[in-house]
Amino acid sequence: MSTGRIRLRDALIAAGVATALLVAGLSGHHPATGLVPLGYALLVIGGLALAAYRRAPVTVLAVTGLCALGYQAAGVDVPAVAYLLAVYAVVRAGHRLIAVVSAVVMLVALPLAILAAPGDLPVGAAVTHTRDVLQIAWLIAAGAAGEALRQAERRADEAERTREETARRRADEERLHIARELHDSLTHQISVIKVQAEVAVHLAGKRGEQVPDALLAIRDAGREAARELRATLEALRDDKNPSHGLDDVPELVRRARAAGLDATLTIEGQRNDVSAAAGRTGYRIVQESLTNIARHASAGTASVHIGYRPGTLVIRVDDDGKATPDAAPVPGVGLLGMRERVTALGGRLRAAPRSEGGFTVHAELPVEPAP
Repeated sequence: MSTGRIRLRDALIAAGVATALLVAGLSGHHPATGLVPLGYALLVIGGLALAAYRRAPVTVLAVTGLCALGYQAAGVDVPAVAYLLAVYAVVRAGHRLIAVVSAVVMLVALPLAILAAPGDLPVGAAVTHTRDVLQIAWLIAAGAAGEALRQAERRADEAERTREETARRRADEERLHIARELHDSLTHQISVIKVQAEVAVHLAGKRGEQVPDALLAIRDAGREAARELRATLEALRDDKNPSHGLDDVPELVRRARAAGLDATLTIEGQRNDVSAAAGRTGYRIVQESLTNIARHASAGTASVHIGYRPGTLVIRVDDDGKATPDAAPVPGVGLLGMRERVTALGGRLRAAPRSEGGFTVHAELPVEPAP
C-alpha cells in the first residue's frame, strides 16, 4: 500500500474518531458554563491528532492525553477514546515503557480532572470505583492489542527474512551444483581437445609441415574455452569472495607490464565516495580492455587513465594497436559485457578505434548508482 493511501486512511480514521467524540459530547448532559465550547474543541483536536499516530506516536499520545484531561476538566464527560487509540499506537511502535508511565499518570490525573469539572457530576464512591476499573480495563486492552499486533508484525518480518535466507541458500546450492555438473561434463573434454590440438600443432611444426588453419583454430578455441570455463566455474563456486575494485587496478597494470606490454597508469582528481558497483565496473573495464589488448590488438603500449570528477568516475584505456577507423574490430562478448555493466549504472561507454591508430575505451560512470 502506498504512503499516500496510508496517510489518507489515517486521516479518515482521525476524522471519524473526532466526529464520534464530538457527537458524544454534544449529546451528553453538561453544565452550562463557558468552558464547554473549549471542551468540544479539545474533543475534536484529540481526535484529529490521531492522523499522525504512525509518524509521531509519542507526540500523539501526549496530545490526546492532555485533550482528555482538558475536556473532562471543562465538564464534558466523554470517554478518552482518542487517548486509548494513542496508547495502542505507542505500544505497537515498541514504546511500552512510555505507554505504561503515561497510563499511570492518566489514571491519577483523570479523576482529579473530573473532580475539578464544574457542575454536579456524580462523584460517589461506587461511581468513582466503577470509572477507575473501566479506565484500567480499557488501558490494558489497548496496550495488549498494540503489543499483540507488534509481535505479529515482528514474526512476519522474521518469517520473510527466513524465506529470503532459505532462497539464498538454495540458490548457492544450485550454483554449486551447476559448477560441479559443468566441471564433470565439460572440463575434461575441453582439456583433451586442447591438448590434442597443441600436440598436433607441435608435431607438425617439428616435422616442418605446414600447420592447417583449422588445427590452429581448434587449438586457440580450446584455449579460450578452457579459460572462459575456468573463470565461469570460479565465479559460480566463489561468489562470496570480495569483489575487485579500483584499488586493484594497479595490480592489473603491473601484470600487463610483466606480460610484455608497456602499460602506464594515470590517476587524476580527488577520490571521493565511489560506490562499490562503480568501483567493480571500473575494474572490469580496465581488466577486459587490457585482456583484449594483449590478445587481439598487437599493441606495444597501453595507457590507463582514471579520473575522479564531481559525481563522475572516468575510465579510459588507450592502445597503439592495429585497429583503425576503416577496419574497426567486431565487438566481442567482452565489449558487450562492458556496455551492459556501464548501462546498468546509468553511465556511458565509447569503445572505438582512434583516428591516430589503436583503440580506445572511454567510460563515464556516476559515483552513485542510477535510480
